[in-house]
Amino acid sequence: MDLDQGPVRSQWGKQIEFVLTMIGYAVGLGNVWRFPYLCFKNGGGAFLIPYTLSLILLGIPLFALECAFGQYGGKGPLSIWSINPTFKGLGVSMVVASVFVFIYYDVIIAWGLRFLVASFTSDLPWIKCHDCSCLLYDAKNLTEEIVEGLKYNNSIGQNCTDLSLNSTADSPSELYYYKEILHDSGSIQESGDVLWPLLLCNLFAFIVIFLVLLKGIETLGKVVYFTATFPYVLLTILLIRCAMLDGAYDGVLYYLTPKWDRLSDATAWSDAAVQIFFSLSCCMGGLVAMSSYNKFNNNIIRDAFVVPIVNCMTSFYAGFVVFSTLGYMAKIKGVPIEKVTAGGPGLAFIVYPEAIGSMPVSTLWAILFFFMLCILGFSTQFSAAETIMTSIIDEFPKFFNTRKRQTIFRIAVCLMGFILGIPMVTQGGSHLLNLVDEAVLGFPLLLIGLFEYIVIIYLYGFNKFSQDINAMLGRNPFIYFKATWIVISPVLLLAVVVFKAYQMEDFHPGWVGLLYYLIVVFTMMWVPILYFHYSLKHGLWDIMKPKQSWINRRNLSELNKADKTSEVNDKNTLFINEAPGDKDKLSYVNTAFDDDISKPHDLKDAEMGNGNVTGNGSLAKSADDRKDSANEFSRL
Repeated sequence: MDLDQGPVRSQWGKQIEFVLTMIGYAVGLGNVWRFPYLCFKNGGGAFLIPYTLSLILLGIPLFALECAFGQYGGKGPLSIWSINPTFKGLGVSMVVASVFVFIYYDVIIAWGLRFLVASFTSDLPWIKCHDCSCLLYDAKNLTEEIVEGLKYNNSIGQNCTDLSLNSTADSPSELYYYKEILHDSGSIQESGDVLWPLLLCNLFAFIVIFLVLLKGIETLGKVVYFTATFPYVLLTILLIRCAMLDGAYDGVLYYLTPKWDRLSDATAWSDAAVQIFFSLSCCMGGLVAMSSYNKFNNNIIRDAFVVPIVNCMTSFYAGFVVFSTLGYMAKIKGVPIEKVTAGGPGLAFIVYPEAIGSMPVSTLWAILFFFMLCILGFSTQFSAAETIMTSIIDEFPKFFNTRKRQTIFRIAVCLMGFILGIPMVTQGGSHLLNLVDEAVLGFPLLLIGLFEYIVIIYLYGFNKFSQDINAMLGRNPFIYFKATWIVISPVLLLAVVVFKAYQMEDFHPGWVGLLYYLIVVFTMMWVPILYFHYSLKHGLWDIMKPKQSWINRRNLSELNKADKTSEVNDKNTLFINEAPGDKDKLSYVNTAFDDDISKPHDLKDAEMGNGNVTGNGSLAKSADDRKDSANEFSRL
């Protein structure tokens, strides 16, 4: 009997390590900047309605599906497809998407590291204006005479001849981000020079990733105790500080006040579904890979509720920090809150640094904030990197059968990510990064999720998958999963794909659009290629069935029971040797875990042998037989 176990894999030292790793993987930079902005954009507190519904009907079901799939299969996203070998390309697409994210996400961490290094100074560099374009920022009661005087007599010591009363003024923090950190060329068409400070920060980030993942989940499981929990400490410290700022209450009120008319806009519902989908890191293979290190009988359904709920509550919690700050910014500028709100990286690298700069002891808050951003980024990046490494190692176990080869491979993966990320640390690199981000986190992941439902729930069958879950947990998934897996979630995913296609706009110039679609095609092309490869080689109908090894994995629960029984009996034997005279206790210990309670005659035989159980005694023999049986079963 083939159980498709392959070589012995590592497992999480404690189950809390898995939960913390999944929380760190799901909770990332998007929780700090994307959710609060979407909440503001789509009706404040009213946005929580579609957001919560999307969590219940789309997020948790897909998260549970991937986690249960990975735990039952016990392999990474490339090797797990004995459930349906024709769709192994789906696993390849997951890993390809993870590689793209792995490359550009590290560049974003490099931005955070660059800001963190710049924060170690008594005067934060983004507070003061050093350019003509920010001279008029926040200036009030300006006249033509005042502006004319500022052209030649100003604080930056430059001749600003283009300055006028109608000039658009940029904030110092915005100029620092675009001109000092990114040296932005203004377009993806102009790549410009490599930015050496960002390149070194990117290299440092990959070195950290390698060191943390040197021994795979053995080291990752220990690091997440810090990376998954410390951001909450920093968020709480920042929230307490921001809540004491003047205008914080107005910001929170703006954040939570519902604008019910926004619920009639389909965009709000689409934004909620997409945010839930992406914030949980679904369809990139990470959930499958991390779950594959679980014990076979771990309560994965419980974990599949805990992690998404914690993730969404983190987004909601971070919103209070962000909007308390925005309320303060609006107060000191004397403008409405919507005038100081920015989405995406701008919220983390422009608006928030500006707010920090105006706080007392600004250096401390800057260091804490950017350290938190870096930790959030690393906690996600660790799992993304391990997903790629695990997938390849699982696919070629005979080659990676030594620690030395695995270590060299992990170095190669990090080096590859660093080299491929060099175009994104040029002067036009941020525009390339945005394009790759939009291309990968768009249609590819949505389509992968849809295909997962087709393969697991429709082709393999909900009833069979329920039996797999029953083998792990001792019970079938309840009615909620039957409704969402069979009907609700696939329909919602299809609706999001159609609506996103409807929203697509043309790219300018044309070659940018070509690059966008090449990334989409390169990510997804492995599904049809490997489908036809296996179909032509093995026959369509025969290969559409799961391998027998997949079905046989249900017996792992019995194997675990046999191992436990053998272990208990070995302990009983040892206990009898130590205390042969306590007959009542011996009878209780020996029969407590026995399937047949009528076996205390083993004890009688033991007592007849001068109160000692030797290697020939029936009890010792029984334990050995059980252990041999379990070992034999594991070799099947």
